[in-house]
Parts: sequence; C-alpha cells; structure tokens
Amino acid sequence: MTIPNLLTLGRIAMLPILLVLVWLPGDGVRWVALAVFCVAAVTDFLDGWLARRLDQQSAFGRMLDPIADKLLVAGLLMGLATADDWPVWGVVAAVVIVLREILLSGLREHLAARAAALAVSRLAKWKTASQMISVALLIVDRGQYGLPLLWVAAILSVMTAWHYVAGLPSLREP
Repeated sequence: MTIPNLLTLGRIAMLPILLVLVWLPGDGVRWVALAVFCVAAVTDFLDGWLARRLDQQSAFGRMLDPIADKLLVAGLLMGLATADDWPVWGVVAAVVIVLREILLSGLREHLAARAAALAVSRLAKWKTASQMISVALLIVDRGQYGLPLLWVAAILSVMTAWHYVAGLPSLREP
C-alpha cells in the first residue's frame, strides 16, 4: 500500500463524513464541510503527483483514482440535492454529470478489454475543475452560484462524452 493509494482511499473515506456535514443544519457546519471537501480535492491532485514523483504508479491506483473521484462528486451531488431541496433544473444538471461518468466508466472498461486506453482531454480537465468548484460553492451557498456553475459542468460533461464516444472507431465495430 503506497502513500498515493492511501490518499485515494482517504478521499473515498471522506465522502460519508461530507454527507453527514451537508445534512446537518447550520452554516458553520457547511464551512467545515467545505474544508473537508477542499482536503479531498487536494488529495485528488496529490495522489497522482506523488505516484509519478515517487515512481509509485500502480494498476490499483490507476483503477481506484477515477472511482474515488466519481464517488466523491456523485455522492456529494446526491447528498446536496437532497439536503438543500434543489429545483428540478439543478437535479437535471447533477443527473447529466452522473450519467456521463457512468458512460465513460463503461467506455474505459470496454477499451481496457481491448488493451486500449482513453486519454483525458484538456476539455475534460476543465469539466472536472468546473465540477469541483461548483460542488465547493454548492456546499456553502445552497445553490445560488453553485447551480449555474453546475450547469457549466453538465454542458462540459456532455461535450466531453460526445468527444470521447464519437472519436472511437472501436465502438462502431461488431
């Protein structure tokens, strides 16, 4: 078990804590949730950086890191939507993001079976950044600024999913 993998597992372990914090009443608790979320977001950067820097990249880490990211974002979106009673248009944006993540996970699994990989595009990195920032805002603002930015993330999610799916000739093969 390497330090990068422990950081990734720690990110997964933070999700239940975050969910409890966003469901508890009070603005002060939300600021604590934001701090925990920021630590989780930093571990997302740090685990990959350390794995490369310490030459501790592993198949387990490559598999676990995107799962941790998806659990964190999808879990928090569901938790925030239920805790704050989001309007339908906010829930739709969250569903679009979660569906994209499921689609891309399946696509990566399909490609792995063919010994191929799906490289992360620059636009996908912007999508991830907009998701993380919108979730951070949603934790403390209950949707005022976070929901519009969540729609930016949802639009980028659709664009990146289309980019990945349309660019793969292996999906058109029998």
